[in-house]
Amino acid sequence: MKTRESRYVKVARIAYHLTQESLPRYSHPKSPHHFTLPQLAACVLVMFYMDLSYRDMEEWLLASDQVCQTLELSRIPDHTTLQRTYKKLRMPDFEKMKNRLLDENGVDEEGVASDSTGFSPGQASLYYQTRTGRLYQRWAKGIYAVGVASQFILAWRSGWGPGSDVAFLPGLRRDARRYGRYRGKRKAWVMMADSGFDGQTVQEDDLVPPVRRGGNLLSPERKARADLVSQARLDGLFGQRWKTETVNSVIKRKFGDTIRSRKRSLQRREPIIKGMVYNIHL
Repeated sequence: MKTRESRYVKVARIAYHLTQESLPRYSHPKSPHHFTLPQLAACVLVMFYMDLSYRDMEEWLLASDQVCQTLELSRIPDHTTLQRTYKKLRMPDFEKMKNRLLDENGVDEEGVASDSTGFSPGQASLYYQTRTGRLYQRWAKGIYAVGVASQFILAWRSGWGPGSDVAFLPGLRRDARRYGRYRGKRKAWVMMADSGFDGQTVQEDDLVPPVRRGGNLLSPERKARADLVSQARLDGLFGQRWKTETVNSVIKRKFGDTIRSRKRSLQRREPIIKGMVYNIHL
């Protein structure tokens, strides 16, 4: 009888493949070499996919023989080892893994939709915050550029809210253009975003609704962009931007809407790693 492969085994296999292709075998020549860095990094990715704590991940691996076999683990890493591994991973490491995954899937997009979403900086519920009168004044923010055809995250940034998303648009556009469609040397893809990205970083062919300050648009460039967005709405193209809202919803429902880390530098990485496990899940 043919048995169905568990999705956890599939996620572990993809994560292990990506870490093997993107990371060195060991973090240091004189490390104990009980585990390879790709093995530990794959465990961290699966941990965020499962939305588990470090201790719970250790216990889960003890009960998951097929996952351990997929990751080629001869022993189970301690929860402190997993914690140190997450600290060792850097933004360029996640970028390499993302690019490897997208290249292997042959992503080619005509439209890229951008949006941001917030993550609670602590585990306290809204009810507890309301009763104590200590509401969070800041929150971690993930900014994602999503391919409307594949629904993969093509580019990402992290920051802190509340605040404008204008400064993130050039970086998202620069990273996403690698997966945009071109006809010869001519650009054949568009960047779409909501009015929260409206500012001086918007290019003339970007579909970003201009903010109507005072109710009117005075600049000819802003009037032209408003007409371009209106036409894109009629054509149905701009409606594809809502797929990025779906991606934000999936990330927060499946992988959690809170940030577990205490250090500010580690907190900034969590929206990125959540985006990485979303691409693996997809």
